[in-house]
Amino acid sequence: MKVAKEWRLGSMGDTKILPGSRHRSPLKRPIWIILMVSFVSLFLVCAYIYPPNSNVACYVFSSRGCKVITDWLPPPKRELTDEEIMSRVVVRDILDTPPVESKNPKIAFMFLTPGSLPFEKLWDMFFRGNEGRFSVYIHASKEKPVHVSPYFLNREIHSSPVTWGAFSMVDAERRLLAYALKDPDNQHFVLLSDSCIPLHNFDYVYNYLMHANMSFIDCFVDPGPHGNGRYSTRMLPEVEEKDFRKGAQWFTMRRQHALLVMADSLYYSRFRDYCRPFADGKNCIADEHYLPTFFNLVDPGGIANWSVTRVDWSERKWHPKSYRAQDVTYDLLRNFTSIDMTTHITSNAGGEELLQPCIWNGTRRPCYLFARKFYPETLDKLVTLLNF
Repeated sequence: MKVAKEWRLGSMGDTKILPGSRHRSPLKRPIWIILMVSFVSLFLVCAYIYPPNSNVACYVFSSRGCKVITDWLPPPKRELTDEEIMSRVVVRDILDTPPVESKNPKIAFMFLTPGSLPFEKLWDMFFRGNEGRFSVYIHASKEKPVHVSPYFLNREIHSSPVTWGAFSMVDAERRLLAYALKDPDNQHFVLLSDSCIPLHNFDYVYNYLMHANMSFIDCFVDPGPHGNGRYSTRMLPEVEEKDFRKGAQWFTMRRQHALLVMADSLYYSRFRDYCRPFADGKNCIADEHYLPTFFNLVDPGGIANWSVTRVDWSERKWHPKSYRAQDVTYDLLRNFTSIDMTTHITSNAGGEELLQPCIWNGTRRPCYLFARKFYPETLDKLVTLLNF
């Protein structure tokens, strides 16, 4: 009689060893796959860098020839032109140079006008009591202004005729910057028109601009006919369509950015030659594209992408909405000073609205310090309502 063996836990000698499952090396197949993919990738890269010249070699990749390989891989980075290299050296040096220290930093208010300024009385109220903290420059392109405020006397600079939509508008802006840069105390530069008004008192505007870590230059992508539709391929290679931008001409900028505009000849010449009314069958308006595109190329992180001058394009016409005396109310002005989202309207079918919060030094703030376009008849109501 056979005696059953007693099973004992931990007794290896009596424990039956069951046949285990057959194990395969878990790394064997992935290693072969990785090696094969690496080899093929290396082969393709080498073929891209050193393309085969014979048709037989090209057939290895495709019967359509070697061109197919370049379709798979990203295009090589283009070589910069000599002008671009020189331009980037100047841009880098200006941006890396510490701002000029001034014991009496001022804002340069630059007025671009055909003649007299209808709101001089209002600006006189705005400036009063802040002597030494601002400078005034007037580019009057059609007739010598008649002044009512002492702050504007003898402040005209050399000017040339300016035509709406023509490149002469950009030249006028640069001329104003050049004169204002002669004063080393001018640290921020504001471009204004004859129809612009201030929305806040001087202290508010001064602190908003002088303590900002950016320039307020309008800049956005407009894929429509009055945006990228104005782009000319003759600006290549320095200006590509993907970098072409649009924006309002009414800017404020820090001194370093004003110096960049003065130093630029490369992009200036491209817009002078190829962005003008009816050039190449396009109606390119340089003052809406030159500075937005320029700063998008050289210092996109240094601009706010909106203008601190309120302009209402909601009517979607060639010119913005204008305000008559009956339009000017306390509620209208209060609304302007409370807006903290800027709106860009594209020119494609339907006109898409692009909304952007106004971020000032990392904090959401009201967008606007100035507004346009106001008719001269609104002066008395504005003086009463604003009461600086």
